[in-house]
Amino acid sequence: MDSIAFRPQAYEKAAFALETLNQDVEEIYQKKGIHGLKEIPGIGLTIAERIEEYLKTDKIKYYQELKEKMPVNLEELLAVEGIGPKIVKELYRRLKIKNLGELEKAAKNGKIRSLANFGEKTEKNILQSIEFLRRSRDRGRFLLGEILPEIEEIILKLKELKEVKRISLAGSLRRRQETIGDADILVVSQKPQPVVNFFVTLPGVVKIWGQGQTKASIRLRRGIDIDLRIVPKKSYGAALQYFTGSKEHNIMTRKMAMEKGLKLNEYGLFKGPKMMASESEEDIYRAIGLPLIEPELREGQGEVEAALRQAQGKLPGLPKLIEYKDIRGDLHCHSSWDGGRNTILAMAQAAQQKGYQYIGISDHTKFLKIEHGLDEKQLLAQREEIEKLNTRYKIRNTRFRILHGCEANILNDGSIDIKDEALAKLDFVIAGVHSNLKMTKEQMTRRLIRAMRNPHVDIISHPTGRLLQRREEYQIDLDAVLRVAQETKTVLEINSSPGRLDLKDINIRRAKSLGIKMVINTDSHMKEQMRFIELGVAQARRGWAEKSDIINCWPLAKLLSFLKNHPR
Repeated sequence: MDSIAFRPQAYEKAAFALETLNQDVEEIYQKKGIHGLKEIPGIGLTIAERIEEYLKTDKIKYYQELKEKMPVNLEELLAVEGIGPKIVKELYRRLKIKNLGELEKAAKNGKIRSLANFGEKTEKNILQSIEFLRRSRDRGRFLLGEILPEIEEIILKLKELKEVKRISLAGSLRRRQETIGDADILVVSQKPQPVVNFFVTLPGVVKIWGQGQTKASIRLRRGIDIDLRIVPKKSYGAALQYFTGSKEHNIMTRKMAMEKGLKLNEYGLFKGPKMMASESEEDIYRAIGLPLIEPELREGQGEVEAALRQAQGKLPGLPKLIEYKDIRGDLHCHSSWDGGRNTILAMAQAAQQKGYQYIGISDHTKFLKIEHGLDEKQLLAQREEIEKLNTRYKIRNTRFRILHGCEANILNDGSIDIKDEALAKLDFVIAGVHSNLKMTKEQMTRRLIRAMRNPHVDIISHPTGRLLQRREEYQIDLDAVLRVAQETKTVLEINSSPGRLDLKDINIRRAKSLGIKMVINTDSHMKEQMRFIELGVAQARRGWAEKSDIINCWPLAKLLSFLKNHPR
């Protein structure tokens, strides 16, 4: 048995690498074989051989042998909040628990509380997590950040076909919903059959649900269904508007059309038999008396009314949404100092490649020992390294700058796990809740409020603590938290990590309405994860956020002035 079996971190590193690939791993293997797999950062020979084995046989012999020794459904059990590999092993050893059903049955029968280091509270938390997990999974939806790169890759392949004249995402993916049920792709082509034939033979297709002259439906290996629709150029705008949705938004736009004596459907906007508009979405909205409404807003949440007010010259109209190009830096990035994969320099170089003016290094602090959290002395040493790098940038007349921050821990009583004197020396301080998430609403609210009143805390990370499809928001009085954020000028983070997207869109709107500033961060633990910023921007757009609402859209001087000088 090779030594890598005892190095789960090697597999974690490989999983991160595969997760952040912009290309299908099967295609890499088809083009370059095992050598192509070894070129992927974090993939060594042994893991490359196992990927090759899986691609060839759809299984891995070594994994099958491990499953025979411990026949548990790891994917099911590890999805339960609070359950890790060691707990899975212990539950199997002591109670022979192999899957989610057996875990739930044991918890309901009070068998888990009797185990050493577990207890009644742990048992109750497991049952709550299973209930939430079941509710989430029953919807059969996928995380936006997991699905979007794969579908965008398919779109790039379709774009290369000479028969494809225009192409776009539609449906919930185009609206950038947090979770996706299926994917829709719209194409303009005068020769649809070659496009359909290419689509149904894409790598990773495991099922063809239907295949016609102008549409097809497939399922990919990961389980998501994709519908392709091919329309003539003259109907593209109407079809895109219709298939983007949402249902609620479309009901309202069709109603407005009817009030003008028009009929709106996927083929066009008609007055009797005469087509009034159809080739572009702008034409469709203009013809029914509205400005273009951005896809992320089309949820039937007041966007049509705002657009109508704008068309009539009244306020408030539609927001001028933050653009993807507006981000000037990322303030929540981890380095190798706290267990991240990349050095500070490597993270800074990645930020420069994205065209950023600055990056914030925000490593965990000492309470999070599992994340190699830094203490006061280590923060001081880290600052010296950052100052040296910034001096180098200054000598080279480079305007880029590394900001020194941290992601401190908000302890149970709301205090911070790093002394104020050390926090005062940083360019900014992010603070977040990383432990004891099952507090009562009153306790958690007091905890967050005390942290926000700390004069050194600038930003609250992932403010509601949710993990999509895994963990609900912790219990807080959000109205009270927002009032204190408004009072103390504390910035709330929109965390771009695919599993978080916290704040959610509704809460972004609530914060914006109170004038609370926000920041879009990736929480990157490796440089490849910095691309997740687009997910946070999409979330901000869904929350009606504008450039002025987001502090890392600001130039460096304005950002630093705000962080250092806003009143407490």
